[in-house]
Amino acid sequence: MTNKPKGFRSSIDMGDGKSIEIETGILAKQANGSVVVKFGDTMILATVVSNKEAKENVDFLPLSVDYQEKFASVGRIPGSFHRREARLTDYEILVCRIVDRAIRPLFPDNYHADTQVNLMLMSSDKNFPPDCLVGLAASAALMVSDIPFNGPISEVRVARIKGKLVINPTESDMLDATLEMIVSGTEKDINMVEGEFSEVSEAELLEAVKFAHEAIKIQCKAQWDLCNAMGGRKATREYNHEKSDEALKQKIWDLTYNRVYEVAKSGAPKPVRSENFKAIINEYLESLTEEELAAQSFLAKKYYHDVEKEAMRKMILDENIRLDGRKLDEVRPIWSEVGYLPAAHGSAVFSRGETQSVTTVTLGGKLDEQLLDAPMLEGYSRLMLHYNFPGFSTGEVKPNRGPGRREIGHGALALRGLKKALPGAEDNPYVIRIVSDILESNGSSSMATVCAGSLALMDAGIKVKGGVSGVAMGLISDEATGKYSILTDILGDEDHLGDMDFKVVGTATGITACQMDIKINGLRWEMLEQALEQARKGRAHILAEMNKTMDKAREDYKPHTPRIERIIIDKDQIGAVIGPGGKVIQGIQKDTGTTISITEVDNSGIVEILSENGDNMAHAMRIIKGIVSVPEVGEIYEGKVKSIVEFGAFVEILPGKDGLLHISEIDWKRISKMDGIFKEGDIVKVKLVEVDKKTGKLRLSRKALLPKPEHEESKSHS
Repeated sequence: MTNKPKGFRSSIDMGDGKSIEIETGILAKQANGSVVVKFGDTMILATVVSNKEAKENVDFLPLSVDYQEKFASVGRIPGSFHRREARLTDYEILVCRIVDRAIRPLFPDNYHADTQVNLMLMSSDKNFPPDCLVGLAASAALMVSDIPFNGPISEVRVARIKGKLVINPTESDMLDATLEMIVSGTEKDINMVEGEFSEVSEAELLEAVKFAHEAIKIQCKAQWDLCNAMGGRKATREYNHEKSDEALKQKIWDLTYNRVYEVAKSGAPKPVRSENFKAIINEYLESLTEEELAAQSFLAKKYYHDVEKEAMRKMILDENIRLDGRKLDEVRPIWSEVGYLPAAHGSAVFSRGETQSVTTVTLGGKLDEQLLDAPMLEGYSRLMLHYNFPGFSTGEVKPNRGPGRREIGHGALALRGLKKALPGAEDNPYVIRIVSDILESNGSSSMATVCAGSLALMDAGIKVKGGVSGVAMGLISDEATGKYSILTDILGDEDHLGDMDFKVVGTATGITACQMDIKINGLRWEMLEQALEQARKGRAHILAEMNKTMDKAREDYKPHTPRIERIIIDKDQIGAVIGPGGKVIQGIQKDTGTTISITEVDNSGIVEILSENGDNMAHAMRIIKGIVSVPEVGEIYEGKVKSIVEFGAFVEILPGKDGLLHISEIDWKRISKMDGIFKEGDIVKVKLVEVDKKTGKLRLSRKALLPKPEHEESKSHS
């Protein structure tokens, strides 16, 4: 039998006798780099493969990151029809994104080979979220490979639990968290932050980021230790993925820079500015012969893009002038409107500059909950936010093929920002679906979604704690001079050509969510402090504009919004309401036009009735209350004659509860036979006179409600 490979390892002490172990040389050895990261029962396999050559005329890194959780990792069989793992869930896509955003800036600018990072959750403790280990795993796999990578990096989760900051807490511990985020960085800098908060201050957020960075430094050192255990880091592969033509580069610069600067400084709207930028390079390309065009086109466009970037950045750093003429801390003009869509339960339009969202809120009952079926996510969600970004929003032709990773990521950010402002279950009986359709986009459509979503929730009558606004911050910096500018409410070009995209969401009280991506090394803490303070002022300005439209929720839901009523019943009464095979509850829904669901909680059942019609709601309520009511001796009921027999009639006094009205109890006068006395369906008022203690049978009387005749009175006296 062949011996198991020895492998190489390093470890990270996490305190309380726990440690993270990184292992390589055992699994997936044909990949360019592979590691297994272990923490308790959790094991993540990370592999990385990169082609030796790049495709022709590619000037970016074609990087793909795929994270998948195996159901076997938690001892479950998939619930899908095929009983196997299928397309990535939204949660898995969000994990892919945090890894991608953390490692992408660390590849050399001139490396353009197709590169794939695969992350596989192979074993897991259900109480430990593995998303805080995937960045470490991806970086370690790159570090043990020959792929050029300016790492290491690592990612950790930081949470404030009962007033104390904790690294990589368990799922149960996070139930008490007021602050929770994933932070990524190198040994020197932070380059990615994503999290949600219970209205925390800027100082609290900054403190948590600094705390996380100390843990990141330790995890980066462990990756160097792993490389050293292998005898040192592998030599980086040789590559040449970029053509260059210094003469052409200088020519493009000389011909276009001043003209580009003037267009950038013009303050023209985005469509005009874009056309003017295109006209400059097109003029040069049209001056070339076919042979020259074939030889120069790719590099000329690349160098021209560099000119655009440098001109915009110089203009901002040297003159404090932005592409649309605003001041550095100025927010674009805002207008908003609620109730824009009359048939929706809640709706709002929010426009900020050339970015616009129309957002709807739809309210539903328990049966509308979203089923979560993933290895690390089970149960139901009562809150959904879907973000759509059609091509026409940027004037492009783009087929609709379902949401991409960017749309899922933007929707998740907006959801995190809004959910902290929502009321608890006791004040909100509804399942909520928020949908943001972006109709125009030029910078920070996710923040427009937050603002429109906040207004739409108020329009729907959801009693939110207060308005929620969001703003995207940017950074332009010059490493040589140390100069930098923080930009409020960035444009799309300022995001694309700048050094930072920092989105901050919050209420008037504090921050509820943030997302930050840094494209440079050397982010100083004072830059982050200034960005947070500038964001606070920007959010306050946007919220003040929103409050002019609507500053609190409607007093009541709209007339066409379905109402929800709840009844608490005993656990042993649930079966009676459902009936055999669901016959009773289905019958109630059919007869009343309502939607009914039952949830078992502890020793009770919560019956939820949803209807747009008040009379139907009341009818269903009466039926269910009748089913669960306990008949009381001496009570008077209006019952329906269900059947007639020789010795009397069976009368239903409550749903599913029949009693015998004996022929002798119909009237004071003697009745010899039942012919013509009642017919089935008649309503008769009766009194419950006895419940048999052994059988539970009910004995009814009608004559007990009738005045006693005089001769009967005299009989009783004699």
